[in-house]
Amino acid sequence: MKEIKISGQKRSAVGKKASKLLRKEGLIPCNLYGEATENGKPLAFAFASPMTELRKLIFTPHIYVVELMIDGERHTAILKEIQFHPVTDAVLHVDFYEVNDTKPIVMGVPVKLQGLAQGVRDGGRMNLSIRKINVKAPFQQIPEHLDIDVTNLRLGKSIKVGELSFEGLELVTSKDVVVCSIKATRNAVASSETAEEEGAAEGETAEAPAAE
Repeated sequence: MKEIKISGQKRSAVGKKASKLLRKEGLIPCNLYGEATENGKPLAFAFASPMTELRKLIFTPHIYVVELMIDGERHTAILKEIQFHPVTDAVLHVDFYEVNDTKPIVMGVPVKLQGLAQGVRDGGRMNLSIRKINVKAPFQQIPEHLDIDVTNLRLGKSIKVGELSFEGLELVTSKDVVVCSIKATRNAVASSETAEEEGAAEGETAEAPAAE
């Protein structure tokens, strides 16, 4: 994965009022979760980070391992959850999850289709059903994207998660989930019908009796 650096500062005041004041200053309330728990629940480390830095992480199709520098203290983390305003879509809150070199994590990895599918060459249309597949592995082993070869995918066929495998990764998304498929279009149907008619005509010609 690519790495991105984001700075932050600890916050002692929490709650709606304190969070609102932070946002007015261009800061976004954040929490960092790790292995620490309290009464059986994950313990949150509260901090705030500038929206100008978070923007690079939030508004991108890529995935990153994040180097958080909070008051000079370094934490390695991944983005866990983003809370948006229901009306304005403004970022209200961001959660991070701290990672280490050995403990596996679950993360959604973007899908990247490779090759020109046979079904597309025959006039069909590629349909990408999911953009990410959840995988489980130590964060260093998680790639930037999952390459899927679709060259031999034919019209009306699909690729499911259960048909895929990637070295060092456990696929967590359900095996029955369709990743991509080739849908028939009018052009593909017309081409198929034409081919069938031509084939039938050739057969009739071949079977016709020779003129005396």
